[in-house]
Formats: sequence, C-alpha cells, structure tokens
Amino acid sequence: MGSMPEISVRAMTPAEFDHWNESTVHELAAVNVAAGNWPADEAVDRARQSRLERLPDGVDTADMLFLLGLRPDSTPIGFLWIGLKHPRGVQDCAFLYFIEVTEAHRGSGYGRALLQAGEQAVRARGLSSLELNVFGANTRAVHLYETAGYTVVTQQMRKPL
Repeated sequence: MGSMPEISVRAMTPAEFDHWNESTVHELAAVNVAAGNWPADEAVDRARQSRLERLPDGVDTADMLFLLGLRPDSTPIGFLWIGLKHPRGVQDCAFLYFIEVTEAHRGSGYGRALLQAGEQAVRARGLSSLELNVFGANTRAVHLYETAGYTVVTQQMRKPL
C-alpha cells in the first residue's frame, strides 16, 4: 500500500453545490432503484424530495458541510457531504451522507485521502466520531471503510421472497 495522495478540501461554492446536487440526485435515485427501495418511475422525484427535506436551505443548510476535494494543482478529485448533527440524534457524532471520487481519479488512493480529510474536518469542529451508511453490494466502499477503521453498528438485511 503506497502513500496517500496529497489533497485539500474547501467548501463548495453555490454554483458547485448546485451542479453536485443535481448530478447526485440522479445517482441517489439509481442506487435506491437498484437496492429495490424505490420504483424506477418515481425515483428521481423521491430523490429530489429527500434532498429538499434534508437540505431546506441548500448549500446554506445549517450544520451541513459540502466539501470539494482538490489536488495541489487545484484539480477537483471528489466531494464530501457531512452533517455535523447526526440524523438519529447520536451525540458527538457527525454523519457522512456522501463521498465520491470523480471517475477519472478512482483507484489512486483519493477515496481514502478524501475520507481522512472529512474526518479531520469533523474533528476540527469538535466532534469525536463519524458514522455512515453503505449499501452491502458496494464491496469496494465496504472494504475502504473497514480498512479505515469503521465497524458495523447496525445492519439491515433483506431476503427476496
């Protein structure tokens, strides 16, 4: 395992947020259709509604961090969305809603570097833990989180009947 690439993170601008939000609404719809949670014909509307409920003030929603990951030459390599208040009220624990490395930069250690930058941003704001959800079928992400020290706290299971 080589050294991690050097990155920094900064807050997304409103324009970057709008672009990120629109493109990831479609990803959110697709993963929920694939997981069998939402019917395809309603998925994009449900994803938009879910985002509006979670982010009533968009990029300015209180206690939310929208971070852009950058290489030293300022090339964007990925995105983070972290809530500083846990959605189920867990004390002293932030919640990672979204992490993504742009397609061109995958497989080069940027995911781990971006995750670490997110953890540092949470610590810098005085919180001592970070929680996330990951779809079981996303084995690459599961492996990243396990090797970065995350452990399962709750687990949903489903069987098709």
